[in-house]
Amino acid sequence: MTWSILARDPATGEIGVAVASRFLASGALVPRVYGGVGAACTQALVNPFLAPDALARMAAGERPKPALRALIAADPGRGSRQVHVLSADGRIAQHTGSGCVGWCGHVEGPDVSVAGNMLAGQGVVQATMDAFIGSAGMPLAERLLCAMDAGDAAGGDWRGRQSAALLVARQDAIADVDLRVDDHPDPLAELRRILLVHRSYLQHFRRFLPARTHPGVFDRAVLQAAVLAAQAERGP
Repeated sequence: MTWSILARDPATGEIGVAVASRFLASGALVPRVYGGVGAACTQALVNPFLAPDALARMAAGERPKPALRALIAADPGRGSRQVHVLSADGRIAQHTGSGCVGWCGHVEGPDVSVAGNMLAGQGVVQATMDAFIGSAGMPLAERLLCAMDAGDAAGGDWRGRQSAALLVARQDAIADVDLRVDDHPDPLAELRRILLVHRSYLQHFRRFLPARTHPGVFDRAVLQAAVLAAQAERGP
């Protein structure tokens, strides 16, 4: 009941996900991202464990295809599942079950995987992938939104629009960008608006939070001064 894109930027090390659907709060169930490991989406008749379990297996050293193959084989509902996985080094695994509702299917290219079901047609996933590939040089979050806009223009989810989400991570299991629109008549446009708000503050704040390799910055004066300086330099 959804289409989604997984992509990586080998120049920055970022990996990201975007999803849109005529389904309430698709961002709560569908996308997962783990910096330095990979990204995954579980959709159609969602099994919410497939994406996080795939990433956990990859974090332990397993490659996407055997990891996804094992998870699908163990799932009695595999025919109704759609899952795709992208590792931080660009390897891709995809599954669209025979019981998924049409149009359903997946495509892939260098550093990008797109999958969807209940779509207006194959052109949705193809337009999404083509737009991503054609936007090289832009920040990953922008490329993902441009790709989803192209898929929406090609027909998107044939039932309409309701929710969307965007996640981008570089080095941690905690995403650098983690934004959701749960219920909106134009969720991709609203998601783009929220991304602009994110860039005015949270983007700058995020780099001071703790990571597995350091305790973060917890002097509020230092943090606020750095955020204000970054805002003044970069603009809103």
